[in-house]
Amino acid sequence: MATSDYDQAMTDARMAVTIDGGILVGHDGSTASGEAVAWAARHASRLGVPLHVMRAWSLTNAPRPATMEPGYVPPPKDFEDAVLTRLTHDVEALNLPKEWEIELHAVRGQSAAKLIETAAGAEMVVVGARGAGGFRGLLFGSTADQVMRHSPCPVVVLPVGRD
Repeated sequence: MATSDYDQAMTDARMAVTIDGGILVGHDGSTASGEAVAWAARHASRLGVPLHVMRAWSLTNAPRPATMEPGYVPPPKDFEDAVLTRLTHDVEALNLPKEWEIELHAVRGQSAAKLIETAAGAEMVVVGARGAGGFRGLLFGSTADQVMRHSPCPVVVLPVGRD
């Protein structure tokens, strides 16, 4: 592989998503984010707008791609494909009606930053109050907090079930 081909393969993963309207919801694989997707899907269906489900990822939190072997780290595009496969499985497990318009997106980068960037084209962004990381007992996770503070559109933060 020529150096330019290698450099291209290293940048093939999506770093941004541009949407034009609809509801954007963040999904990190947690139960709370699944509830956020279900809530957002019902509202998108009622409003007749598309639902955009986005998962941000990095090499440290992405599922291992099928191409990963000892001594070989696959290109970011393979990680992105693995993230999309996992996201597809997670959304299908919610058993949402098939007729609802749902678009899935995987972007490489920090979740709050990517949600805020993508929200520029959304009518609303939805997140769960707590996601997969962080400390129990906090009212809001860092992603929900950052999205609430910096989103260019209205934000809905869904509460997490109480213990």
